[in-house]
Amino acid sequence: MIALADGLPLVQLEDGQVVAFQREWLHRALGQAAYKAGYQNWWLAEHVAESVTAYLSLQFQENVVSVHRLTKAVQSVLQVIGYAEIAPLFAPGHPGVRLSLMELAEEAGTGYELVFFNRLRSTLQSMLDGGASYFEVIELIPCVKYLRAKKSWSRDCDALQAEIVSFIRTQTCSTPAAEREITVRLT
Repeated sequence: MIALADGLPLVQLEDGQVVAFQREWLHRALGQAAYKAGYQNWWLAEHVAESVTAYLSLQFQENVVSVHRLTKAVQSVLQVIGYAEIAPLFAPGHPGVRLSLMELAEEAGTGYELVFFNRLRSTLQSMLDGGASYFEVIELIPCVKYLRAKKSWSRDCDALQAEIVSFIRTQTCSTPAAEREITVRLT
């Protein structure tokens, strides 16, 4: 028998890809469904996500759960607690993807901004093509310092930071994948 992290099963997506279960992913998807149903900041999203997580951890016996089965379980919980109007709007989509700008900068090398932007474009496109709709883009400040070869922040760092942020916005909004809701969290 294989012991999975936190006792949680893996999730098999519709495209056959198997990913780790993320409670935050479920929480975001519940929040989006509630928002579509007219609930601005639905306070129960976190509690429902925690309940489903507890069920998967304590009572679900298999090592892999299909996204379809997970969706049905969440919809069932929503109906039981009296929020049936949210249930049909719930669609977990693709889990969040973490992208390290520093790793891309190190691959490109100090001062090679064109290579960095080319790698960033191809990485974002690959993730979008793979169905990702939530991106956590990390290490912006270390990336900028590295590309500018600076130990401390300067005006030219401000300019490059703004350029990277603008580039990420453009890439995630101007692709065919932009027809679906895409969220980018930049840190």
